[in-house]
Amino acid sequence: MSERRPHILLGAGGHAKVVLALARTAGLLVHGLCDPALAERMVGSWHGLNVLGGDEALHQWTPEKCLLLNGVGPALHDEIRFQLYDSLRRRGYCFPPLIHPRAWVDESVTLSEGVQIMAGAIIQPDCIVGENTVINTNASVDHDCRLGAHVHIAPGATVCGGVVIEDHAFVGSGATVIQNIRIGKRAVVGACTALVRDLAANGRVLAAPIRNNTQNPNRE
Repeated sequence: MSERRPHILLGAGGHAKVVLALARTAGLLVHGLCDPALAERMVGSWHGLNVLGGDEALHQWTPEKCLLLNGVGPALHDEIRFQLYDSLRRRGYCFPPLIHPRAWVDESVTLSEGVQIMAGAIIQPDCIVGENTVINTNASVDHDCRLGAHVHIAPGATVCGGVVIEDHAFVGSGATVIQNIRIGKRAVVGACTALVRDLAANGRVLAAPIRNNTQNPNRE
């Protein structure tokens, strides 16, 4: 099937806006979007796209006739993005990997189905990125990293070389993961955290919060 098959965007939140901007910048043909909330409110268009309906609107499009763009954002403790992707993949739909024209991805990198590489992101040689994973705006993944499925590397995060990140893990905005670290399944590295040792499955490490002393600047 030709790559000129129309794309259909799923979702209408903030992440969907970023995915749509990527698709348009890359010159992809986006036919419309499916979003239950917009359909329920009978909204006809969104950011210049026709609202085709809720999820049921996909019944009019067989997997051979369209490609899907996952606009549901990767959020902590929220399985909607994964569940939607998994359900539609089982029905035979394809989610092509997306690379923003202003991202840099080495030619040796392996990208799986549904991967999204946002503007300013960098992925260095010999990395493997699992399906439905998001490398968000200005995030950096260095050489020889192995990222599992449904991982989110949030905006501005830095993953140094040789890191292994297992399925469903989350690396927050501005976090730094030093080289050769292993992050277990569903683990969370909080925003602005420096991870310097392995993190077990379901573990979480958070940066110390900044104390706000503006109300009493003379307090010791």
